[in-house]
Amino acid sequence: MSYQNFSLKQLQEIDAGHHLHPFTDHKELRAVGSRMIVRADGPYIYDSEGNEILDGMAGLWCVNAGYGRTELAEAAYEQMKELPYYNSFFKCSTPTPVLLSKKLAEIAPANMNQVFYGSSGSEANDTALRVVRRYWALEGKPQKNRIISRKMAYHGSTIAGASLGGMSHMHEQLGGAVPNIVHVMPPYSFELAEPGESEHDFGIRAARAVEDAILEAGAENVAAFIGEPIMGAGGVKIPPESYWPEIQRICRKYDVLLMLDEVITGYGRTGEWFAAQAMGIEADTITTAKALTSGYQPLSALFIGDRIARTLIDKGGEFFHGYTYSGHPVACAVALKNLEIIEREGLVDRVRSDTGPYFRKTLMERLSGHPIVGQVRTFGLLGAIEIVADKETRERFQPSGSAAVKVRDHAIAQGLMMRATDDTMILSPPLIWTRETIDIAAGRIERALDLAAADLGRM
Repeated sequence: MSYQNFSLKQLQEIDAGHHLHPFTDHKELRAVGSRMIVRADGPYIYDSEGNEILDGMAGLWCVNAGYGRTELAEAAYEQMKELPYYNSFFKCSTPTPVLLSKKLAEIAPANMNQVFYGSSGSEANDTALRVVRRYWALEGKPQKNRIISRKMAYHGSTIAGASLGGMSHMHEQLGGAVPNIVHVMPPYSFELAEPGESEHDFGIRAARAVEDAILEAGAENVAAFIGEPIMGAGGVKIPPESYWPEIQRICRKYDVLLMLDEVITGYGRTGEWFAAQAMGIEADTITTAKALTSGYQPLSALFIGDRIARTLIDKGGEFFHGYTYSGHPVACAVALKNLEIIEREGLVDRVRSDTGPYFRKTLMERLSGHPIVGQVRTFGLLGAIEIVADKETRERFQPSGSAAVKVRDHAIAQGLMMRATDDTMILSPPLIWTRETIDIAAGRIERALDLAAADLGRM
């Protein structure tokens, strides 16, 4: 059945009648109808009305290699013809997850040599929680099971993922979180730094909130700290350089494991394969997904550090955990080809030495002075623009988040897909963006900001 046999109105009616979307006010959506994205190529997506939109979000933080990669479709097709599926249970394996595991161990931080597969970052974080608590139980410390996370963090939307995350609106709807997870302040200096406090000092203070939580619970009861190197869905919150070294010092001092969530930052976005390498973080687990296949297939890979792996393997017996699609042969075939493309085209190096610095320079120069922009920040090809009513006081427009939604809607109308998170505009473009693409995006953001400012009486 081809969608081309249906009008946009018919597709919207079917969508409204049967399809529940993620993170959506369904009543609101059904009043206006879905935008129908029907094809994509390179850095662009196209809707059913023929509008060309520059994708500033790489789908949902994931299409690092860009759209229209025939090689990825062919990799899936060839694997489907040969072996479309078999499981990894019953002491069985298939070749593609075996070869992918070898490749991931080569590009991951040196202490990461074991991989557990799922289909999403949420599943991977569920697995990480299970692994960490199982590790301490095997080490004879079952009471060491508290996890410290951060407010505004995002670690998925399963029950465990939402519990690990620090999104209050998700907790309100959860109706019962996973126990023994606590949340401390995030390293978000734009809103949380005290008057006159330096970035360095704020980073130390934010890290020591983790230490305070360890001391309050007792180090003998704390299993791990979990954090995104750069907080993504919470608004691309980039910590001060002092933050992660202090976190590592604290974790080592109290023998607390470090769980790193690189679902967004993995596979080249920060100018290294992983943000752990870009920011000098030594973790015990690393959660990855999204750009592992550039979104062409659902796949996640949890890296498990040698310390934990030795205990699980030598002492653990059977680990009662796994998924039907763990190590799916087609998804793993696509991942192998995707990593080959990223490597062959030098996309990681390009982000580090060319497009990442140019992205920062361009956004800073062209957007920082805008009357409703309070701050611009970037790291690699991640960017955030804080929307404010007053640049000096950093006062926000009311109601909260309303101004950013105006900017988002104008940006899309101007041909740029951006995302609004509370009062922050965020960008996470495909790694194939060039300097020319960055210039186009900056111009469209400028126009969207001008139009939103006019709507808000600031122009």
